[in-house]
Amino acid sequence: MPKLLIVDDEEDVREFAANFFRKRKIEVATASSGEEACALVKTQKPDMVLLDIQMSGMDGIEALRVIKDLNHDLKVIMVTGRKPDEEGTLERCRQLGVTDYIHKPLELDELERIVLSHIFPAKTNPL
Repeated sequence: MPKLLIVDDEEDVREFAANFFRKRKIEVATASSGEEACALVKTQKPDMVLLDIQMSGMDGIEALRVIKDLNHDLKVIMVTGRKPDEEGTLERCRQLGVTDYIHKPLELDELERIVLSHIFPAKTNPL
């Protein structure tokens, strides 16, 4: 079973996304900060991280930098309420090796499509 780490400082967003993916047979761990996310990447060994950019303390971009230092191949999808080109955020994330980008408010169809396409990249329809 694939493991997804969801990182967001808003508990309602974190729990909503966690429950959504648990129903899709994905093991989910959650973190409320960048620091906690980095610690969990070491201990939980997730297959993918869904990472909010704007958090107090260590923000998502700094957490992305640390996570990629810990596991360069780990897939990380950034979640933001900002426009992707605001303050060069998208370019900084690309340079750090981000897998994809999702905007808030989260749209379930888009969230599911993006996460599942990266967590099950080789999965094809057997019909």
